[in-house]
Amino acid sequence: MRHQLRISQLGRPADQRKALLRGLTTQLIREGRVTTTKARAKALRDEVERMIGLAKDGSLASRRRAIGYIYDKKLVHSLFEKAQERYGDRQGGYTRIVRTVSRRGDNAEMAIIELV
Repeated sequence: MRHQLRISQLGRPADQRKALLRGLTTQLIREGRVTTTKARAKALRDEVERMIGLAKDGSLASRRRAIGYIYDKKLVHSLFEKAQERYGDRQGGYTRIVRTVSRRGDNAEMAIIELV
């Protein structure tokens, strides 16, 4: 039983799920918005907010944790440079999820997740 377990399984084994979320996090930080399923967007929101929180902290340990998670090292450096001025006054809620039309092939609920 999975009573009150917060992590979404996304129908994948743990290693594939972690790789999927790392890739989506990298793409969202690079491009600013990603179109994906609603379940993936909700799981992605936690990871992206954690990375932006690390960037706002700005310490060396936070930078190393972010480099270990995000695939692109230059992207991490640019995130750490811009995060304090962009999100300095916010206490959270760095992403927005907007539902879109269902996917044609399997009728999955689709959503756009974007950085605020």
